[in-house]
Amino acid sequence: MQRGDARVSDDSGGVTVPGARAGRRAACGGGVDPLSFSVDARELRHALAGSGAVVDLSIDGAKPTPVVLKEAQRDPVRGETTHVDLLRVRLDIAIHAVVPLELTGVDDTAGVKEGGILEQLTRELNIEALPTSIPESIVHEVGEMQIGDTLSLEAIAAPEGVTLLDDPETTVATLSAPRLQTEEESELEAETELVGEAGAQEGETPSDGDGASEE
Repeated sequence: MQRGDARVSDDSGGVTVPGARAGRRAACGGGVDPLSFSVDARELRHALAGSGAVVDLSIDGAKPTPVVLKEAQRDPVRGETTHVDLLRVRLDIAIHAVVPLELTGVDDTAGVKEGGILEQLTRELNIEALPTSIPESIVHEVGEMQIGDTLSLEAIAAPEGVTLLDDPETTVATLSAPRLQTEEESELEAETELVGEAGAQEGETPSDGDGASEE
């Protein structure tokens, strides 16, 4: 596994990160021998945030290679990036990726205005797209969801050039009644059943036998 200095290019022209500097470890693979290099966590994070899905990576002054972020490992306590895996890609071949799903307009839905609770069950989507077409996230306007409605993946519109790979029937979000209202309805149903049972018992006439004999 080779080691070297790295230049990570973003929209501002790139940052050069010598391998001898204190920083974090990174690796790059994809089709050829993987490369390992040291990179300052802050500068790498800045480059990745400013470039979208694809960045140009140059090791030891070599010709820049387009790469995408495959995986990032973070310190569980401090939250700092401790390792990243970058994947070499061809810009003319579609790849699989995972992107966040953002739901907007939640507070404006009729169901939420009535006190309903919207719960988002699916927060990431598996997609296929060219590296340059991978969005930072997919945004969906919730619309006029009512209490009791369910939002499925088939209702999510993918951006141009992006294919959704998950099951179209996957549940994305549900809009349920407030918990207090649900509990009150359950208690009311229970009380109604008790009243009905009591009324039925009062309506029963005890049997006095087959009848009184006449003298």
